Amino acid sequence: MNNDEKDLLPFSSEKAELGIIEKLLKNLLTIKNPDNMLKQAESGGLKKTLGALDLIILGVGAIIGSGIFTVVGIAAAGSAESAGAGPGLIISMILASLACVFSALCYSEFASMIPVSGSAYLYTYATMGEFMAWLIGWVLMLEYLVGYIAVLSAWTGYFMQFIKGFSKFLPDFIVNPPHYLIHDYSTIANTPELSNLPLPHFMGIPVCVNLPGIFISIFIIYTLIKGMKESTKMAGVMVAIKLGVVGLFILTGMFYIKPENWVPFAPNGLNGIFMGAFLIFFAYIGFDAIATAAEETKNPQKNLPIGIIGSLAVCTVIYVLVALVLTGVVPINQIDTQAPIASAMAMVGQNWVAGLISIGALTGLTSVLLVLMLAGTRILYAMSRDGFLPKILQILHPKFKTPHILTIMVGLICILGSLFLNISTAAELCNFGTFTSFIIVCVAVLILRKTDPNRHRPFKVPFSPFVPLMGIFCCGGLMLYSMKFLTTSKLLFPVWVVMGIIFYFMYGYKNIRKMNGNGEDNA
Repeated sequence: MNNDEKDLLPFSSEKAELGIIEKLLKNLLTIKNPDNMLKQAESGGLKKTLGALDLIILGVGAIIGSGIFTVVGIAAAGSAESAGAGPGLIISMILASLACVFSALCYSEFASMIPVSGSAYLYTYATMGEFMAWLIGWVLMLEYLVGYIAVLSAWTGYFMQFIKGFSKFLPDFIVNPPHYLIHDYSTIANTPELSNLPLPHFMGIPVCVNLPGIFISIFIIYTLIKGMKESTKMAGVMVAIKLGVVGLFILTGMFYIKPENWVPFAPNGLNGIFMGAFLIFFAYIGFDAIATAAEETKNPQKNLPIGIIGSLAVCTVIYVLVALVLTGVVPINQIDTQAPIASAMAMVGQNWVAGLISIGALTGLTSVLLVLMLAGTRILYAMSRDGFLPKILQILHPKFKTPHILTIMVGLICILGSLFLNISTAAELCNFGTFTSFIIVCVAVLILRKTDPNRHRPFKVPFSPFVPLMGIFCCGGLMLYSMKFLTTSKLLFPVWVVMGIIFYFMYGYKNIRKMNGNGEDNA
């Protein structure tokens, strides 16, 4: 080797390193072509049958769930890590609904433009590339799984409230079981009246098991493996049951309101109101189901925004009325944070109303559990199909044609998580995931407006970029503000994100290159 060749070695080495970095960045930013997604949707297109009223019913059915039956109590009374809003919760609800409207309009633009299942994960893949798609999918995974855990805790609370109505016929050990069989460890440890109760130990570790939650989770897993057929009629029935139960609470509770319970209106000032808005945001999760129905919507340009804004408006009015009645009937320090509206009726001697509310809540929460686990498994299934996760998760049941291995895995993770996470922490973590996905969708709208301005958009976000920027500001502001007061969830969320980044580079990135062959992407 002559001197000239030796002099070229450092330059060649630097050039090779730059080539590797350039290739890495190219792979990380590889997008999926929306046109290919549209072709897939057209090949299996659905009949357009939904009008504005159908969308409002769908939205109310998706939104009225665990939030109104449980989180409303936590947001009003507060928790170990957040101040309660008190009667000022009605202001919190309006703030949360405004944040939802800005994000929901951005969802509508994507849903009408790319009417393919996949939600924020898909929209991110179409605008920001492979790495961000993985990251948002990882965050959605957190949202659905811990959201399930929060709803599971709520379900158990209402189930036990329902069981107490049969105290004359059932043995006491079923009506009043040991607390370590119906609560997670965190709830018992952080509840003064429960923290000193004796607990069983295994190898020196205290054992607490949400036994009713485990049984209903096994039922959910079994149901999803067998497959689940939904119809518009069934959705309408579920909405009617939920609205009937909530209406019964409002109409009955209004006669037991004590105006002195509304004083002070905001016992913890703006801190309580903003934290209430952060927590009650969990109650609005589900409106994106409307955006995902774009492929089945008649005249989506007109009906999608009507459906989204209409359902949010209806639910906001209902939530405000529930908050006023709940805080007017029960003093803030006596609100049950697990089954607040049923307990409120029991406190004023209306046990029959409490029983009916428990039945309606159990019906509604069971459907929410089904939807959350279904959504979680389908997101993971899509990510596995794209090469982010192991191929074994794509295996379908030979008879039912459902991803049974993935469903069992997700169910077991949810059961395990329910042993440690209380409803407050789970709802907070779910909100962090939801806020992040909403922010990303708002950013994605702005990106695609620049990178593909001529793409046909059946529905366009009005007053862009103001609306997307307000969505980013509202969601980001509430999330950052809550971090001033939260401790556990604000630490667990970044840990989850870092775990996702590590997993991507250790498995997902390499597996996608291997799956596509020759190191090239087929997006």
